[in-house]
Amino acid sequence: MNLEDVRTLYDYNAWANHRVLGACAAVSPGDFTRDLASSFPSLRDTLAHLYGAEWVWLERWHGRTPTALPSGVDFPDLETTARRMAEVDRNLIDYVASLRAGDLERVLEIKTTAGVPFAQPLWQMLQHVANHSTYHRGQVTTLLRQLGAKAVSTDLIGFYRERAAQAKA
Repeated sequence: MNLEDVRTLYDYNAWANHRVLGACAAVSPGDFTRDLASSFPSLRDTLAHLYGAEWVWLERWHGRTPTALPSGVDFPDLETTARRMAEVDRNLIDYVASLRAGDLERVLEIKTTAGVPFAQPLWQMLQHVANHSTYHRGQVTTLLRQLGAKAVSTDLIGFYRERAAQAKA
């Protein structure tokens, strides 16, 4: 893992989050919060968790110790959710842009929201967050399909292909 890979990974993460949120625009406000009995009850709650996980890790990387993730009720509608997701995506991209040689190997000592301490190299945490978000975007895809909405691909290869096409344009 090197800095360029991390920066590309977080550009991809923001791209994929944006695509998923765009697909959610096809569902009604009622369906956005409808309990579908998944890992998290609704589209809203799944996206709130995705946001919360990205936010809590970013807070940790800045030396803060959050004790809880935001609740789904903090995301009353898709517009609020999209705005908050865009903000955390920008903050993550800014954070990885600020990293310098050697930072990825730095071992960070942090605490879980339950207060349990642990220590790991930053590069492992960075990979985990992006991977975690991919997992929950997959859940959003399933929820969209259950609601009869069209899901979108967030495959990494699609991101690379779109980037290559933009570079040629």
